[in-house]
Amino acid sequence: MAETHRRIIMTSRPKAEPTPDNFRLEEGPVPKAGAGEILVRTKYLSLDPYMRGRMSDAASYAAPVEVGGLMQGELVGEVVSSDNEKFKVGEHIAGHLGWQSHAVSNGKGLRKLDAGQPLAPSLGVLGMPGMTAYTGLLEIGQPKAGETVLVAAASGAVGQLVGQIAKLKGARAVGIAGGPEKCRYVVEELGFDACIDHKAPGMAEHLKEACPKGVDVYFENVGGPVFEAVFPLFNFFARMPVCGLISQYNMTELPAGPNKVPQLFRAVLTKRLTIRGFIVWDFAAREADFRRDMAAWVKSGEIKHREHIVDGLENAPSAFIGLLRGENFGKTVVRVAPDAK
Repeated sequence: MAETHRRIIMTSRPKAEPTPDNFRLEEGPVPKAGAGEILVRTKYLSLDPYMRGRMSDAASYAAPVEVGGLMQGELVGEVVSSDNEKFKVGEHIAGHLGWQSHAVSNGKGLRKLDAGQPLAPSLGVLGMPGMTAYTGLLEIGQPKAGETVLVAAASGAVGQLVGQIAKLKGARAVGIAGGPEKCRYVVEELGFDACIDHKAPGMAEHLKEACPKGVDVYFENVGGPVFEAVFPLFNFFARMPVCGLISQYNMTELPAGPNKVPQLFRAVLTKRLTIRGFIVWDFAAREADFRRDMAAWVKSGEIKHREHIVDGLENAPSAFIGLLRGENFGKTVVRVAPDAK
């Protein structure tokens, strides 16, 4: 039976939380590679919170997905035909080729995977999330031995790595995660010193107990009430890499309540805080360092990781909606090709 080209289209912009109606699955003939091009068969597709921003037409660091356009994201796949001397049939690549089962590319921006490199982790610990954790923590957080590093979404694609890298640098690692199962995993499997359940009552008080010497580095992935609980714990000269604000991505208006900006800026001044937002490719010059160090840490077992695998491209929209709700456990990837290992 001939293969079919399947792709996920954004049919409309979400008004708040995305819904299944914002997506459509299209099917058609598999495209053919032209002169200088390759045809890639997708094995795994990465789902990441930043994609919610791409569904909006608000000004941002990257162009939005157009209504009626292909949903954007990174995938790993196999080269199945090639008219490009840089790529051979049978090689595996990673690249931002969108939510689709097959993609034609001229090769620009694609990354070849080493022979035998595991495919799903190439979108997580060995890919963009891994480099996000590595560069954000080491370039902005700059943890020192004996300091306390706190990370939100600690069982997620980035957070699970931040705490482990902090431990490798001699710091104390504390996580925040949603639910007792995730918190147990963060402490018992990943080796964090403590993990606080943000869904349980008394989060702020539990954070104080887990960080008796305050917080020197807070790796922000969430925002909202979690940040409000962390903020009073900042030590003098604390550093806060801002990687994501997942609690705010579906907001349609500012939350009710007092204006806390003056309080924040007073602390920035008096405690001499460093708060810096970043996009992973701000630190592109560190990519070779990341690939060398992370590959070595994974091979030695010093870094552990977990993938949340969803089967079927048709399930990508529901998995993405669940990701924004915190329903994933680890790095979310979609297994697009049934034979992917």
